[in-house]
Amino acid sequence: MRLLADENFPRAVIAALRCEGHDVASVWEQARGAPDQAVLQLAQKEQRLLVTFDKDFGELAFRHGLPATCGIVLLRLNAQDPAVLAHRVVNVLHSRSDWAGHFASVDEDRIRVRPLSPAPPSLP
Repeated sequence: MRLLADENFPRAVIAALRCEGHDVASVWEQARGAPDQAVLQLAQKEQRLLVTFDKDFGELAFRHGLPATCGIVLLRLNAQDPAVLAHRVVNVLHSRSDWAGHFASVDEDRIRVRPLSPAPPSLP
């Protein structure tokens, strides 16, 4: 799976995902300090699923549109131990195959998934 880990994503979780064979790009490694809109554009450009703990991405995705080639997974998990969190994130991402084109909010006990609308056409 091609993933873009947001800047707030724990490096231990990124390492665990890479060990599982996922192609994980990291905002912290590539574009530290980039505004959220630029992170969405990077996910679109590289056709990656954005994984984040930042709730602002839901509003951005639905207000500004995000092409259906991408998707966003908002993680709202409470694990404090990096190893436990890494295990949970890996399990969540393996639980579905239809992340692209969707906004998913992942809580401790459920996953809510909404389709993203295609990006609105640019105005002249």
